[in-house]
Amino acid sequence: MSSRKRHIISLLLQNEVGALTRVTSLFSTRGYNIESLNVAPTEDPTVSRVTLVTTGTDAVIQQIVNQSLKLIDVVNVEDVTRDAHVERELLLLKLKVAPDRLSALRASVQEAGAKILSDDPESFTVELTASESQINRFIAEAGNVAEVLEVVRSGALAILRGASTLRG
Repeated sequence: MSSRKRHIISLLLQNEVGALTRVTSLFSTRGYNIESLNVAPTEDPTVSRVTLVTTGTDAVIQQIVNQSLKLIDVVNVEDVTRDAHVERELLLLKLKVAPDRLSALRASVQEAGAKILSDDPESFTVELTASESQINRFIAEAGNVAEVLEVVRSGALAILRGASTLRG
């Protein structure tokens, strides 16, 4: 029996009312939770790229991919995690930091490659673009130095490596 694992699914979807609902229904009717969901226009204003993260067996995810292709609004779909890909997530993190911990927090920010958006100790705000695991690690490290006030994450975005593209 194959095990459940994390999958990043990318779809090209026509910008039509109800199109996203039909796609997400494929996952929910099979009992699969969508862990993150991003939708944004592509270079073609009539088509959006949907990137979603879910956990499931390879077989079930492949079945969902195949069924997604049958939906009238879906232009193309791919399980990006099946091939070499680049994955990134955006984090905006707001912290409350004691003055004596400010230098330790700044060191963590620099080490992670993050950017300080506001250095007010009452609402110290940081931006980080990295992998999911790097973001999780940074949140934990920052939480050891300061009080986490708010976490805003984009969820995963992914693109295939090399010349391969998800085209319509």
